[in-house]
Amino acid sequence: MSMPEASVSVMDAIHERRSVRSYLRRKLDWDTLSPLLAAAVQAPTAMHREPWEFVVVQDADLLKKLSERARLIFADEPHHELLDRGGHALDIFTSPDFDIFYGAGTLIVIGTRSESPLAAADCWLAAQNLMLAAHANGLGTCVIGSALAVLNLPETKLELEVPYNFTAIVPVIAGVPSGVTPPTSRRKPFLLSWL
Repeated sequence: MSMPEASVSVMDAIHERRSVRSYLRRKLDWDTLSPLLAAAVQAPTAMHREPWEFVVVQDADLLKKLSERARLIFADEPHHELLDRGGHALDIFTSPDFDIFYGAGTLIVIGTRSESPLAAADCWLAAQNLMLAAHANGLGTCVIGSALAVLNLPETKLELEVPYNFTAIVPVIAGVPSGVTPPTSRRKPFLLSWL
């Protein structure tokens, strides 16, 4: 699958991008992934350090194994921050059939080996560029925060063939959406001060 020419403006991509949670089970090929990674590394970076590194996981068995481990770890951890949303989001993690990657065939882990205090912020900026580029080219993405704990386990790093000092910062699934994701509401900007 090669990427079509981007056909939306930056502002349209910002306003239309959605977190997609339903995918066709397809891997993205290099011709599709390469422009997304190229967009990611155009992100702003503190002191021009460019600390980001990328891990692409497309092996279906490994994705399934990671999903199962992550689901169990996430279900066992307290997540009080989700309770103000009714706590319903946590229920799905107890289901043995729940795939935290929502059927996507490609997981892109953005991380770093840098100890710079701003390396994580740089990785998040790279993730935003990647997600906007994906949307502009008709693809879906979603940050999978529930995968972080498992991705940073020593045994997972061995499976992913990454150095022990690599820290996963932003796990992003990417792929072809299996339907239309409706928009969600956003609060208006809360202006705390204007001096």
